Amino acid sequence: MAGRFLGLFKPLSRVTPEVKPPERKIGFNEKLFWTGLALALYLVMTEVPLYGLPITTAQGDPFLYLRVIFASHRGSLMELGIGPIVTAGLILQLLAGSGMIGCDMSNPDDRMLFTTASKIFSFILIGVQAFAYIIGGVYGAISPQSSVLVFIQLMIAGLVLMLLDEMLQKGWGFGSGISLFILGGVAQTVMWDTFAATPTFLHQDGKSWGAIIALIQTALSGGPLSSVFFRGSQLPSILGLITTVIVFFVVIYIEGVRVELPISYAGYRGYRGRYPIKLLYVSNLPVIFASALFANVYFISQLVWNNYNQANSNYWLNLIGMYKTSDSGPVPFGGLVYYVISPRSLSDVVADPWRAVAYTGILVSFSIIFSLTWLEVGGLGPSTVAKQLVDSGMQIPGFRRSEKPIEQVLKRYIPTVTILGGAIVGLIASVADFFGVFGTGMGVLLSVGILYQYYQILVQERVSEMYPALRRFFGG
Repeated sequence: MAGRFLGLFKPLSRVTPEVKPPERKIGFNEKLFWTGLALALYLVMTEVPLYGLPITTAQGDPFLYLRVIFASHRGSLMELGIGPIVTAGLILQLLAGSGMIGCDMSNPDDRMLFTTASKIFSFILIGVQAFAYIIGGVYGAISPQSSVLVFIQLMIAGLVLMLLDEMLQKGWGFGSGISLFILGGVAQTVMWDTFAATPTFLHQDGKSWGAIIALIQTALSGGPLSSVFFRGSQLPSILGLITTVIVFFVVIYIEGVRVELPISYAGYRGYRGRYPIKLLYVSNLPVIFASALFANVYFISQLVWNNYNQANSNYWLNLIGMYKTSDSGPVPFGGLVYYVISPRSLSDVVADPWRAVAYTGILVSFSIIFSLTWLEVGGLGPSTVAKQLVDSGMQIPGFRRSEKPIEQVLKRYIPTVTILGGAIVGLIASVADFFGVFGTGMGVLLSVGILYQYYQILVQERVSEMYPALRRFFGG
C-alpha cells in the first residue's frame, strides 16, 4: 500500500501524460528504430534555437563545462537538458531509499505512483529552473513577451524529453533516454571538437575549431605544430584529443577490474559460480552527484552576484563567489565557486596550481562521501547483498548459509572498493579536465559506462531473439 506521500499523487496519476507500455513483444529492429528516433529528436532539439532570444555571439556560455552531465545545449530547446529530470528522480530515490517516504517497489501501485511523483517533480523543476534562467540574466535583457515565450518553449521541450525517456524505459527501445541523451551529447561534442571546420577568422589563433582540421591547416601552412598541441583553455587541442583517447581506454580497463567471490547454489551441489564486486562498485553516480552539486553552486552564485553583488563589495556574498566581466560573460575569480570549477588547460593549472589542487581534493572528497552514502541508500551495502544472495539460494563455500557470515565476508571488500572507486572516478574526472579532454572528464567517464551498458543490453537482446528459450534467463 502506498505511503501518505505517494498517496497525494493518486488523483494526478489520471491526468499525467504517459507512454503506454507495448502490448506485444517488440523485436530487435523495432527497438533499434525507436531508440534511433529518440536520439534523432534529441539531437534536432539541440540545434533548434529558442524563439525570442537575441541572436548574439558576444555573450559566452556561463555553463559551458557543466552541460555534459545535463545533456544540454546553449540557447536551444535543450537549454535545460535532463538536469531537472535527473534531479527530481535522484531526490525521490534518496527519500525512498532512506525510508523518509514509504514506497514498496515490488508493489505495482507504488511503482506507478512513484513514476507519477517523479514526473510531477520533474515538471515543477523544469519550470523553476526555466524561471531562474530568465530572471537571473542568463539570456541577458529580454522583453516580458519574449520571457513568456522562452518559458513555454522550455516547458514543452522538457515534457517531450520526459516522454522520450519513458518510451525507452517502457520497453519500446533500449536502455533509458537519460543515458542515451548524455551519450549523444558527449559524442556530438567530441566529434565537433575533433573535426569542426569553422571559419578561421572566428578564433584567435586563425584556425578552425576542430583539432584535426587545425592540425592539417598548420601543417599545410608550415606553422609550428606546437601551436595546435597547446591552444589555451578556449580551443580544442591535439593534447586534448590524445588525452581523450587515453582516458577512454583507462576507464574501459578500470570498468573490467573486479574481485570475484566464489558462490555455490544450495539446491544443486555441483553448481558453482562467482559473485563479481567491481572496482567501480557504485559506478559513476558519486561523481555525477558531486558535479551536479558544483553546477548548482555555480548557478546560484552567479544568480546572487548578478543581482546583489556585481561590485564584489559584500564580504559574505564574496565567500560564495566573486566574478569579473569579460567578452565571454562573467568569469569567477574568487570565493567557493572558483574552487568547484575545473581549470580547463595546463596553462590555467600553472597559473594557479592551488586552485587545481583544491578542485581535485574537493571533487575526490565529495565523490567518496556520495559513494558511501549511495552504498546504503541504493541497496548496495553488505547486509542487503548478503540477504539477496541468501534469498536466491546462494552461499559462499565453507561458510554457513545465513546472512551474517556472508555479510562479514562482503564487508572485507565492499566498503574498500566503494572508497577506492569513488576516489578513482573523482581523480580521473578532475585531472582529465586539466589536459582539456574533449567532452570533459566527466563526459568520458559517463560515456564509457553507458556504452558498456548498451553493449550488454544489445548482446542480450540479440541472444534472446536467436534463442527464445533464454529470454527467461535474461529476465525478458
